[in-house]
Amino acid sequence: MTPESHPLAEVIAPTGSPDAGQLFHLYYARIARVIARIVNDPSRAEELAADVFWKFMRNPRAHHMNPAGWLYRAGIRRAVDELRRQQRRDRIERLFSFLGTAPSPEQLHSEAQDQQQVRHVLAALKQRDSELLILRSEGMSYEETAEILGVSDTSVGTLLRRAQNAFRKEYIKRYGQPRL
Repeated sequence: MTPESHPLAEVIAPTGSPDAGQLFHLYYARIARVIARIVNDPSRAEELAADVFWKFMRNPRAHHMNPAGWLYRAGIRRAVDELRRQQRRDRIERLFSFLGTAPSPEQLHSEAQDQQQVRHVLAALKQRDSELLILRSEGMSYEETAEILGVSDTSVGTLLRRAQNAFRKEYIKRYGQPRL
């Protein structure tokens, strides 16, 4: 391959500086493909490739070196930086995932309304039914519930089922079918 037949020879201006527009057309797709193989996201790779060319145009010292080599090295470095940035972001998101997203005012209002309706229904039930449902919702076992309420261990399941049915009937009577 002679220097004149090299694709870069066509884009070197008489001043020895490459024409950035021609370099872009010649190498953009290649640089974007290399970056896409690293970051595994073609659309993000195109953005990063455009950043590499923007950096090239703003760095006159890169024009006098091997422009193709500079573009490939800069593209690979930019892709690796993107991977590191994504890993940091994933790590931070995992650390703060327990916080979740902040509920909207509508969600807060809906939850408060649901809680108020449940309280009204519990207040309308027989005392033992309300106690059973509350103890079970707190994660108490049948044995613990039986001991607290002074009933037989074997009857807790039956009593709990009756309390749930009573709650469901009272809720429907007051508020209609629950929304899912």
